[in-house]
Amino acid sequence: MASGPPEQPAGSLRIPRCSPTVPEPELYRSIQAVLPRETDNQLSPDCLNKGMLRWTLHKKVQNNPANSLSLVWVLIKELEKAERWDSRRFIIPLIHTLMYAIIQTAYIPDELYKRVYDFCKRLLTYPHPYCTVGLSYTRQIKTERSIPGLMYQRMVTAEQRLKNEHYPFQDRVFILADPEVFSGSLGMVLLGDIETYGSVNPFDHMCSVVQHSIQAALGAEQCHGPKLAQALKDMGQDVESHFQEVLAALEQSAEEGNRGDGGVLRSRLQQLYSKILSETDSEPLSSGGLCDCPLPNPEMSFHLWTEELDIWRELAKWFRSSSITEQFPHIPEQEDFELGESPSDLMPSDMTRFSIMSDDSGIERDLPPNADPFTPSSLDTASMSSSWEQCKSEQDAARLFRRGGIKMKPSVKDSMVLMQDTLEEHPSLGGGGGGGGGGRGGSKGTLQRRAGNSVVQNPFPKQQRQFTARIVAMGDDRVLGRLAKAYYIFRKREARRLFLTMKVNLQFYYIPVCGPTTPNSSIKESLLQPKGDPCTLGSYLSMVDPWYNSNVKSLGCMIPKLAKMQHTNPGRPKEPFVSDVISYYVRTGQQPVYFTIYYVKITFTNMTKDPVEDVFLTHLEMEFPEFRQISASVREKHKWSAGEVCGAVVSLNYKKVTLSGRDVDKGISVRTSGTQISAIPSNEAEDLNCLTLTFNESQTKSKNNMADSKIRMSNVKIRTLESRSFTVTLDKDCRRTFKDVQSIEICPCLDPGYSVQKTMRSKFSLGEDKDAGLSKYMCKGLPLPINTFAGILT
Repeated sequence: MASGPPEQPAGSLRIPRCSPTVPEPELYRSIQAVLPRETDNQLSPDCLNKGMLRWTLHKKVQNNPANSLSLVWVLIKELEKAERWDSRRFIIPLIHTLMYAIIQTAYIPDELYKRVYDFCKRLLTYPHPYCTVGLSYTRQIKTERSIPGLMYQRMVTAEQRLKNEHYPFQDRVFILADPEVFSGSLGMVLLGDIETYGSVNPFDHMCSVVQHSIQAALGAEQCHGPKLAQALKDMGQDVESHFQEVLAALEQSAEEGNRGDGGVLRSRLQQLYSKILSETDSEPLSSGGLCDCPLPNPEMSFHLWTEELDIWRELAKWFRSSSITEQFPHIPEQEDFELGESPSDLMPSDMTRFSIMSDDSGIERDLPPNADPFTPSSLDTASMSSSWEQCKSEQDAARLFRRGGIKMKPSVKDSMVLMQDTLEEHPSLGGGGGGGGGGRGGSKGTLQRRAGNSVVQNPFPKQQRQFTARIVAMGDDRVLGRLAKAYYIFRKREARRLFLTMKVNLQFYYIPVCGPTTPNSSIKESLLQPKGDPCTLGSYLSMVDPWYNSNVKSLGCMIPKLAKMQHTNPGRPKEPFVSDVISYYVRTGQQPVYFTIYYVKITFTNMTKDPVEDVFLTHLEMEFPEFRQISASVREKHKWSAGEVCGAVVSLNYKKVTLSGRDVDKGISVRTSGTQISAIPSNEAEDLNCLTLTFNESQTKSKNNMADSKIRMSNVKIRTLESRSFTVTLDKDCRRTFKDVQSIEICPCLDPGYSVQKTMRSKFSLGEDKDAGLSKYMCKGLPLPINTFAGILT
């Protein structure tokens, strides 16, 4: 990139009567400071400060419309320069910053719109993910050019849930924080930051929408911003009628598309402008300065993710309490049912019978002594560890339980809707979607992780839904494990009875935050602490998306610093830094990276204890407790030979994956003290969408020869061949630890949408297990999409 500042834009395109308070050379230097460099390290201070610098840049231009226009000029010139010099690593950060500035700019000349549109259109010739981002922004700029102010109006209306009769869409941000991480000061900082913005009067938001829409259409030559702002403020609640009129004009123009005449919209808004000023006894002025209309942060709700929190229930409550449900009624067949169900009422995934009729009182205490009560699926129960179950067993025996009553079979219509949602989310173009559907395009045999929203790759375009729930998980790998399990239960619940699937669009985001370290912890506590990087998925996203590293991962590092600053100086004025960065992330981070959710079946040494079904996302640890301290010594002394290794003999039956796609079934018996099974690669060279099994010992001796210390596989079954049992920990979460385990089976988790379709098809085909019909277009696995700014940059 050039070292000097860019040339000044033409004077005829500047906003008259409003000179910038921030010089363009200073804006240029600020932009250069936030751009990621090839020499940046993920944890370097310069890289972690880029998120703060980006936030400061937007704050500089927020309170002056001329500053926003100057920033747009500088950014488009930097993008064109990056295109000429083939500096592609700058394109994603610059274009996201540009679009965020365009939304908030009061007025943009048509020549500048055309320049931005032409650049976005040229991105369509670039490889993925640049073409995907370019396609999305090309459509937005084309619409915004013909209908100025539409993006701002729709964003504020949806995010603030403003009552209207023309735009029925709503957005809501749900922040789910791990209480193990956000305990004490960290939780108070996050909650205080979100509450700093406070609840704003909806009529103030309506004033902002009317002000911005009129200014964006008329410009400073035909609109006097301060007069208009004062007139809207004096109206109070009467501004709602003008807000409805603005929405009607803009949405009607959007429906007409290119067939409409932009002059008609400007004429309607010009008449409304004169009407507003005349109603307040103000003389309509033809020209003047423009007023800023800052983009408010979306409505957010903060939740500490305790055992009692049910995501499905929170979404259902939000949907029920929506102010739009009365104005935009839904189809009667899709009406919701009672919220009295709990996740433990769900059916096991392998049940083929959908109806269970109870012929008794339905109370466990009334059953005969030798009767076996209905046992719900262990995957959906609230108990996470065997120790917790043992503590609760005596209390549960004294309670009254109702047996499972009639389980309704999903209707054909509901099943087709769930299948359609599966096809829209992640289709398998290669047929079958082997390996859990994690590969790009879902083609069988590929180990490349799928990322990005590409309409070209998806023949089943996603239908727009009225409600969008943006779920932001904050914490380490443990909170992601809970998110994966909650998502699976959500899909399973919808497979049983459709309610939210076709009404609410789920978008997932992740902010990695590590818990406080305790250097003086005891030896017992140190053994229980997770080994290695506690935020492996966050580190991976930072590796494949530099802009994610600069803005999101840096936020996780800043939160503990903000807590310390607030503790030392409690009287300091609060700036909503955290909520501002979250708002930027959820608005511009629209390119998902798909992570396969893995199913695990755990069998215990006690034969009277039923097997447990669960899922994990990032990591599974298998360890023999009696060799835990010895295992730590072995890892420290790499010179130990395989014959000196202590441990138990286990059998491994697994499917070894290869780059050629010729997977091989293998089986070995080894002596080991434990294994680590990871689903997230630690470096870019090993970025394969599969499981990686690593023995605790550097070299492990099998029955016939030396076994590889690292095995890549798609599924595995591990069983102890001795009388010893082992423990299993999922996603490094001690709350999800299972003891006295005899064997485990791991494979990619099947999507309940695919399972429903397969169950329906099996009734009409005898002995055929081959995918047919829509099955060959469906992804068998259930991936968890985490949104980033670019997806995966290669």
